[in-house]
Amino acid sequence: TDVIDAGRHTGISHTVVAEAAAKATPKQRQLLHDLFTAEHASRAHQRRTRLLKAAKLPTLKTLDGYDWTNIKFPTDYGRTRLTDLEFLTTGSDLVFYGDVGCGKTHLAIALAAHACHRGIPARFFTTASLVTHLRRAADQGRLDKELALLGKNKLLIIDEFGYLPIDTEGARLLFQVIADAYEKRSLILTTNLEFARWGTVFGDDNMAAAIIDRIVHHGRLLHFTGQSYRVKNALMR
Repeated sequence: TDVIDAGRHTGISHTVVAEAAAKATPKQRQLLHDLFTAEHASRAHQRRTRLLKAAKLPTLKTLDGYDWTNIKFPTDYGRTRLTDLEFLTTGSDLVFYGDVGCGKTHLAIALAAHACHRGIPARFFTTASLVTHLRRAADQGRLDKELALLGKNKLLIIDEFGYLPIDTEGARLLFQVIADAYEKRSLILTTNLEFARWGTVFGDDNMAAAIIDRIVHHGRLLHFTGQSYRVKNALMR
């Protein structure tokens, strides 16, 4: 049974593995088990490596040693549910809101890396880079193809939302990504803007309201507070 369980992860048919195990000696069955286990581990490692590369993370961050003290969680939602990636199973969204330098981007990157290590596709963008990416695809007549590629990710990080203004075309493209993700895949947006000011980013209060309506429906707001980590540890005084 152990040999068959190990073999089913390799792509070899259940019948072939079962027949080989039935004919094998105990030592041969152990060899088969070790071989299948090693092959499965190798494939899992290769998949994690591919996913991390495809995620385009600006740097690799982990949850190890992360300082959680400055995060205010919703009353019915805590750290364990976040790090278990429960939100990905339901296509729920997260908004990381707070001042610059309080760990929002670090946590978003760490969660994306954590998803990749679990074999879950993720992709990271700053808001500006996502708009540029989509605009280039639209100019080249491949926007639908690019949106489909983005849609293969179970998690999409949109970092620095509201840090730079977006023109009308960029706002429309960003809206398309967020609307398409609704109840299909999860978003993490990091921002220093409260919801009431999102209209200033899009230049359209109705578009902002439509986006907020989708995000809050199945979403959670995590509030980050405290002094900027970079300022606190700066060499320049």
